[in-house]
Amino acid sequence: MSSTPVPPYGQAPLSVVHVLGGGSPGSSAHVRSLAAGLVAHGLRVTVCAPAGLERSYDFAGSGARFVPVPRRSDPAAVAALRAACSGAGLVHAHGPHAAVRSALALRGRRIPLVVTWHTRVDDAGPRGHLVRMMERRAARAAAVVLGTSSDLVDRARGRGARDARLAPVTVPAPRPPLNGEESKARADLGAVDRPLVMAVGSLVRSRGYGDLLDAARAWRDLIPTPLLVVAGEGSERGALQRRIEAESLPVKLIGRRDDIGELLAVADVAVLASRWEGRSVLAQEALRAGTPLVATAVGGVPELVGDAAELVPYGDGEALGEAVLRLLGDPERRLWLSRAGKAQAATWPTEDETVAQVLSVYDELTG
Repeated sequence: MSSTPVPPYGQAPLSVVHVLGGGSPGSSAHVRSLAAGLVAHGLRVTVCAPAGLERSYDFAGSGARFVPVPRRSDPAAVAALRAACSGAGLVHAHGPHAAVRSALALRGRRIPLVVTWHTRVDDAGPRGHLVRMMERRAARAAAVVLGTSSDLVDRARGRGARDARLAPVTVPAPRPPLNGEESKARADLGAVDRPLVMAVGSLVRSRGYGDLLDAARAWRDLIPTPLLVVAGEGSERGALQRRIEAESLPVKLIGRRDDIGELLAVADVAVLASRWEGRSVLAQEALRAGTPLVATAVGGVPELVGDAAELVPYGDGEALGEAVLRLLGDPERRLWLSRAGKAQAATWPTEDETVAQVLSVYDELTG
């Protein structure tokens, strides 16, 4: 990996502030990885994010300074962010909401703003015009917009970005299960003598869990019955649990977990049913672990997985279920996808390469 030149004698290292909003798992893990890499290159890094994210991701443990800033745009929150950005040579916001708040905090200051778009906000419905307005403000305020998938780059350009570039990000590779851990993990989930299907993500409608439950209903009478395990929390948990119980579906909701990589590694098949994904963390972790993946062909998913996953249309629970059952009944295809997934993952940028690309952008903007 290329290294950042040492600043000339007497010149302070570049001070960079990273701003997170709600902090999706993908963006939060990326900022944690990026902070560690930037600190290792001699930059001074500050991470501004809601306090709860520090407990989950330990940004301070990367060597960065952590400043708790709530995900709000009221004067007090913007003032706190403005104070944290004092003395910064560059500010890097993650997501349009964080970008708009950062632009407000930087008003009147000649500090470059970089924005990474990790995902998109649904702009349908009555609030769609507000979403589009926020994205336009974010795109136009940024010196450079980095999109994690090609469709996000196109979206940023359509919203008025002066300079939008593809910048695929990576997340740290999960720790593989140790000897004996695989059987224990499956036993804990209740999948010792039955196939294990794994899904991960916030329990919200856009994740397609209704389609997943439709798929599980189609295989509930099979022997042995595949078990669908869903890791995550969200507003739809109550409705999903009621349906699981009412229809006697072979589905278990296990809540938020910090061992997702290990769980995916012991699954027979991973499933991603979302309406849209950019650079899906689940897809990355499944392919790295060699776990066959069935995913909806949306957003950046086809670009990410190539031929190393089974792709189905969004909203088609029947196609989703059939694809899962085909894989469970075809060990040779699963083996092929396992090998293809690992090969595809090897083509993704490493954490070091991701840091190097970001450093090159910083160098352009700060000289």
